[in-house]
Amino acid sequence: MARRSQHTLPEIKAMVLQAAETLVAEEGSKALTMRNVAFEIGYTVGSIYMVFENMNDLVLHLNARTLDALIEQFDSLPSNGPAEAIEAIAGIYLNFASRHFNCWNLIFEHRQPAGEVFPDWYGEKIDRAFSRFEAEFKRFAEDRSDAEVKQAARALWGGIHGICMLSLTGKFAAAGADDMEAGVKLLVRHFLGSWRNRAVP
Repeated sequence: MARRSQHTLPEIKAMVLQAAETLVAEEGSKALTMRNVAFEIGYTVGSIYMVFENMNDLVLHLNARTLDALIEQFDSLPSNGPAEAIEAIAGIYLNFASRHFNCWNLIFEHRQPAGEVFPDWYGEKIDRAFSRFEAEFKRFAEDRSDAEVKQAARALWGGIHGICMLSLTGKFAAAGADDMEAGVKLLVRHFLGSWRNRAVP
């Protein structure tokens, strides 16, 4: 039986997010239901709707929490040469995804309801996750425009993410490769060398 609330709304919100994160981390996204979260925190489902509009709102805030943890690791990276920093960021990403696969995967698994777009605050969070990576790209080739830097950084990021996803779902080995870190290092080094040496239009 749910107990009577002894917490403020901000406290309940924090409890909901922590419970949701634990459910996803331990059991995967299928375990994330309002009923399960309510059971974990000992409150009614109605209490959750006091702090989140719906399940979509809850998932976005949970994903933002995951992004914040990833961003914190990127920001803590020492300032090295840009090529080394880009490779290090890729390594952090692989390690984070491996250790927090279910929560990390939820970011990409989640789809907005039909006709809805991501709220501005969430889009800003996504941009923030790319900001250190793009800043290192700019340091790597200062003669390139911001648009070129953004395009190149996100193209490489897509490749890193692809290797990461294939590896962590067991499909990288099936394709004849079984070393995720070596694959990413090869991709990063060849991409950077080719991109910097390409003539600026």
